[in-house]
Amino acid sequence: MLRDVSVSLPPVPTFAFGYGNVFVDWGMLGNDRYGDCVFAGADHEHMLWNKLAKHPVSFTAANALADYSAVTGFDPNDPSTDNGAYVRDAMSYRRNTGMIGADGLRHKIDAYVQIPAADFNLMLRCVWTFGVVGIGFNFPDSAWAQFDNRVPWSVVDGANVEGGHYVPMVGSVDPRSGATCVTWGKRQVMSRLFYETYNDEAWVPLTKESLLPATNVRHIDWTTLSAELAAL
Repeated sequence: MLRDVSVSLPPVPTFAFGYGNVFVDWGMLGNDRYGDCVFAGADHEHMLWNKLAKHPVSFTAANALADYSAVTGFDPNDPSTDNGAYVRDAMSYRRNTGMIGADGLRHKIDAYVQIPAADFNLMLRCVWTFGVVGIGFNFPDSAWAQFDNRVPWSVVDGANVEGGHYVPMVGSVDPRSGATCVTWGKRQVMSRLFYETYNDEAWVPLTKESLLPATNVRHIDWTTLSAELAAL
């Protein structure tokens, strides 16, 4: 639906950038117990945008799990219902209903755009422009120890994929070789090869929360953009 919208993105910065350290502890938001990574990641994205806009919002595990239940039918008392979620379904829910915050207010996105999953440079250009790109990727078992030892996610020969995971990409450490994301309450580095090997889908959520004056450092014309979105 967005193929006729003309978009000109800035080039990939030649320096490290990003927002992974704007919170010391991002919070697990239920993802330490259940497979609600898509919704925990969505809450982290809204936390980031609003923190940069200087009117912080907070989310709890109960908030993320309530949205997880609303989309998937998840019941914490029935383990058979804990099967994760399709990112597209969550994006649609975020646009139409919004993520509920600790204050009871809903946080919506206005649109979402899927970009080619393996295009590392395009992902970084979108992070640089909009602050976040949400990705769904195949999670290898080798990444557990790498996360626990606070080392970058990198490709390990012989690793087995355990399932899917969702994280917000929030910056780079070196635009040629590494990027940063937020997962399980922490900033995590991943290599470019890891991204290109395991990433399955990439989404750019568009929201006024990311384009308020304090955060709209790329000078995006939201009036024109929202008019084009409304015409779709």
